Amino acid sequence: MSVELTCLALAGLLWAAQLAHLALRANLEIGSRYFLSPRDTDPPQPLSPGTARLKRAYQNHHEALLLFAVAIAVLTLADKESAVTASLAVAYLLARTLFVPAYLLGWSPLRSVFFGIGYLCSILLLVLALL
Repeated sequence: MSVELTCLALAGLLWAAQLAHLALRANLEIGSRYFLSPRDTDPPQPLSPGTARLKRAYQNHHEALLLFAVAIAVLTLADKESAVTASLAVAYLLARTLFVPAYLLGWSPLRSVFFGIGYLCSILLLVLALL
């Protein structure tokens, strides 16, 4: 498997780990009764600031992962993998991994820097696939 596809698989596992961590913390805070319900009403209490940050980090990765997945799919199907694209894929994965604690711990402006690095890597991968 190429480095780029490996990074995509690891980014998917990061996404799954974020969801599991968020679900665990939310269940501990709000209780499983609400999460097992149809959720027709608002939760009985808001999430703590840390868990709310985890939720936003998860949602952000959910959105960012789509662009990265498209970039890796196009790159792979076009057979345009190279040392540069492998490096960009690794940089994306590192940036997205660091984004989670940066968001959780309120590291500003590092959170935005990590987001920007990941986004730029995805865009560059798409551009390189088209060249």
